[in-house]
Amino acid sequence: MTAPLKHSADITVDVALGDRAYDIVIGRDVLPSLGARVAALRPGVRTAIVTDRTVAKRWLEPTESSLAAAGIPTSRVIVEEGEGSKSYSGLEKVSEALIAAKIERNDLVIALGGGVVGDLAGFAASILRRGVDFVQVPTSLLAQVDSSVGGKTGINSPQGKNLLGAFHQPVLVIADTSVLDTLSPRQFRAGYAEVAKYGALGDEAFFAWLEANHADIFSGGAAREHAIATSCRAKAAIVSRDERETGERALLNLGHTFGHALEAATGFSDRLFHGEGVSVGMVLAAEFSAKLGMISEQDAARIERHLASVGLPTHLQDIAGFAQEGLADADALLALMAQDKKVKRGKPTFILLEAVGRAVIANDVEPSLVRDFLKAKLAKA
Repeated sequence: MTAPLKHSADITVDVALGDRAYDIVIGRDVLPSLGARVAALRPGVRTAIVTDRTVAKRWLEPTESSLAAAGIPTSRVIVEEGEGSKSYSGLEKVSEALIAAKIERNDLVIALGGGVVGDLAGFAASILRRGVDFVQVPTSLLAQVDSSVGGKTGINSPQGKNLLGAFHQPVLVIADTSVLDTLSPRQFRAGYAEVAKYGALGDEAFFAWLEANHADIFSGGAAREHAIATSCRAKAAIVSRDERETGERALLNLGHTFGHALEAATGFSDRLFHGEGVSVGMVLAAEFSAKLGMISEQDAARIERHLASVGLPTHLQDIAGFAQEGLADADALLALMAQDKKVKRGKPTFILLEAVGRAVIANDVEPSLVRDFLKAKLAKA
């Protein structure tokens, strides 16, 4: 698997869901085409853009200009940046603003931002007038390769991440890779964890390609579009077979059971970005798999080594405030895992590894084994 030598034409990935199928359009400078694409998709539509303050400063006006050029009226809803907006109060603010903007069932909500905005705007759209369609315009790497695709929307509860939400597919995804040039290095690294996840869970050749080409991805070379498109194809294929996560879609949660608990323990704050939690969670999942004899220690170390090589946190002690109550307490972390939305009959669902590129769903892991594993990891800190 090799990257193209130069930036290619726009790439379109189809999410095959029958009459609810939609396109993911990937490429540099595709944002200006948004208005024309929306007009072709929904003639006569009105729109409302949901975004956060940081994204609004750079990308709201270009987005509005694209829609205006296509004759599409729009309004704007601006929320605060960060996981704090994925809350009951954030949902209320967005929902009331959409109602005030007179967005009707045949109109569109446009989610312009990262994973937080996409999840929040998508959930608000799913419940507005019992369901309004929406478009994802992801502005972070994490959102472009993961959260904007597949229709998962929601908000956080104080008791856990994404515990309230709905499956609500977008009707279009526009992933402009040039937008990623404005991300901070930390934000880009956090998104890269989700890219590496696709290789680790189901495509060893892609993981090996990432090991060889990650520098070009980070520098904005042609490898970036290739990595994003490969990630989107992988997710689209799984979503088309298992939209509501009754089976193999759970594999996409590699690293998330541990990671979501760590996010909750840090208060869904900037102490730990989602992708950073996934990175630590993937390493923990690999090491736990090795402890159970499912994967070789060499393969587990390979995953840790690659994530660390791009500057991602890979161990509990890499997290800011690690010594605080809730992070350095195995029982507290286990209690947070027990609130994970994938819990079945009181037992969390773990995604474990049999090899790099081969993940499996484990529904019957004894909590005592997880507790002992975490205590051993904490003892080494």
